Formats: sequence, structure tokens, C-alpha cells
Amino acid sequence: MEPREPSKAQPSAAPLFTDPLPKRGFPAVTVAIAALAVTILAVFFWVISRRSQPAPPPRTLLPQAAYAANLPLTGLHMSESTSISGGKQTYIEGHIANHGPSTVTGATVQVVFANDVAMPPQIETVPLTLIYMRQPYIDSRPLSASPLPPGAEGDFRLTFDDISDNWNQQLPTVRIIHVDTR
Repeated sequence: MEPREPSKAQPSAAPLFTDPLPKRGFPAVTVAIAALAVTILAVFFWVISRRSQPAPPPRTLLPQAAYAANLPLTGLHMSESTSISGGKQTYIEGHIANHGPSTVTGATVQVVFANDVAMPPQIETVPLTLIYMRQPYIDSRPLSASPLPPGAEGDFRLTFDDISDNWNQQLPTVRIIHVDTR
């Protein structure tokens, strides 16, 4: 017998179209995405928890803001308008000046509508809005859109739709209870 030559290795019977095995390593991209998602959720819940301060009970007179001493309200006067449908709006207008060191970017006022029938007064809490246009009609915008820098002055308007019938029709008391500054 003749010695046989070793046969050449035949290719294995592997499928023709297979993906190469992926390299196994540390999943840095996945970990970064997960860390970013956790950070975003933590910030979201922190912001929500800071905003969810309980609202004061309605008709509760709140203390005046500390910065309110720098924001005198002068020239207060009232007016009313009625619509064709019979609705009535009451306006309180006046002048505000910023005598403090900070720019005012927002203010909330409480307006106390007194009565003469020994009932609790109607207390309305509204944002203070500055008048920025008088012609062809009076239009106002919030202080966040038109901040009031130190030394500046402006006219404001407060609008009310539903004032109680037992209001004594006298000029109500207007108090600044919250001020946002920068």
C-alpha cells in the first residue's frame, strides 16, 4: 500500500451569510444614556416638588412681600365696562415705581373688596400687569414680559370679572404679596 498523503483541510460547513460575532466590551453608550435619563428624571421631580407648595385657603389675607416697600402703588382709580351679553368687568388702574435695587420680573397682588353688611370681604389674588398700549384700546402684559428695572415706573391694570354684589363700591385695598426679582 502506498502511503496516503494527508488530505487538505476541507472548509467547514458554516453558513454562507452569517454575521460576525460582535465584540464584547463595556457598554459605555448604554450606561451614558441611562445616567442621562436618571438625571433628567431627578431634575424633573425636584422641580415638581418645589412647585407643589400648598395654596393658601381662599379669602385668606396674606402678608405683604418684603420687597413691596420698594414698590409704591399710587394714583389708584377704578372703571367698569359692560359687554353686549351683559357681562361686567371692573378695572383698577394705577402707577407703580421701583425704588429698590433689583429688577422686578413679576408681582402678585391681593385686592380686598370691603362691604358694609358685616360679611367677610371678597379677596382676589391676581398678577400685576403693566399697560403697554393705550390706543386703539388699553392692553397690558405681565411683568415677566416687561420687567421693571430699578428707578423705572409704569402704569398697571388689574381686571376683575366677578365682584360680589355686597361690595360697598369703594376703592378696594391693593396689597403686593409676592415679588419676583433678579
